[in-house]
Formats: sequence, structure tokens, C-alpha cells
Amino acid sequence: MTTARDIMTPWAEFVRADETVYDAAEKMARLDVGSLPICGTDDRLTGVLTDRDIVVKVLARGKDPKSCQAGELAQGEAVTIGADDDAAEILDTMASHKVRRLPVIDGNKLVGIIALADVARALPDVPVGDLVDAISTD
Repeated sequence: MTTARDIMTPWAEFVRADETVYDAAEKMARLDVGSLPICGTDDRLTGVLTDRDIVVKVLARGKDPKSCQAGELAQGEAVTIGADDDAAEILDTMASHKVRRLPVIDGNKLVGIIALADVARALPDVPVGDLVDAISTD
């Protein structure tokens, strides 16, 4: 049985809630990623910051990314998957929540992230097109 732990990218780079959006953007550029999990000072996941969030919620509204904290953009409870959850649960969670990236937690600790590309590589027999369609439709 394939689990999230098998599919995930095991490093878990993140941005602290009290870091600035500017710092988060620099980290995204350095890592060549479009999103970063947001963790509080207790290392608990509080949300996910995307490059789109930075553009739409900060820059387009005239906010200063050097004074806006990443944690201000964390909304609601983050959608996650447990490290030992199986492939079916991963696919169901991504489709039902319409997310392309899924933080992986073990207990309360962020241990990795699963992107749509990880699913496509690890589960070649799964109709990934159906998952993309589910994520992309309203």
C-alpha cells in the first residue's frame, strides 16, 4: 500500500507566521517553488502561502510585503494529509478540497509536502487527468 510518506517530498521548507511576506517570496524564489507551508512559533501548521496569495492579497491591495506577516494570510484550517494515509485518501483529499499541494503531517509536525506532480510520478496508473479536472472545476 502506497502512503503519503512514500510519495511526499520529505523536506519540509516552510515560512514562520511572523516572517514577512517579502521574506517568504525570497524563499520561494530561492527554492523555485510556488507555495510554502506557514508554521507558527510552536511549529504547528497554520496555513499555506502561495505566490498567488502574495500577488492578490498583498501587492494588488497596496500592502507592503516587508511589513505584512505571512501568518496574516493563513486562513482557516490548513488541508493536510497524515504521513501514513494511503493513496486513495491523498487523491480524495486533493480532489475534494481542490488543492494542488498537500502538506503532510505526522502527529502535529510538518514532515513533507505532496504536489500534483508527485502523485503523477508515484501513481502512474491513477487517472491523474481526472484529478486535475476535479481540482480545476468549480
